[in-house]
Amino acid sequence: MNLAIIKTGGKQYLVSPKDKIKIEKINKKAGEEVSFEEVLLIEKEGKLKIGYPFIKNAKVKAKVLEQGKGDKKTILKYKAKKRYRVKKGHRQLYTEIEITKI
Repeated sequence: MNLAIIKTGGKQYLVSPKDKIKIEKINKKAGEEVSFEEVLLIEKEGKLKIGYPFIKNAKVKAKVLEQGKGDKKTILKYKAKKRYRVKKGHRQLYTEIEITKI
């Protein structure tokens, strides 16, 4: 089984071919190819390569499936006896990708 750990958007993701994951928004349209060059770890056919911090000449290729917004998160702030109430909402932008090649 092929595995890789990639870094994008300040986060790290464990991926393998045909995985569909949601990552921080990147500026690509649906159907376009994207390549991740910040690869931290690769496991192919039982052989493990670990980068320091990244593996040289390693790429993980993926296909963009869609752009979207996540579920709404509601933030409430409240201070007792002070008449202070604040309600805010947030929807995080994401890009859904499918890993094609490690």
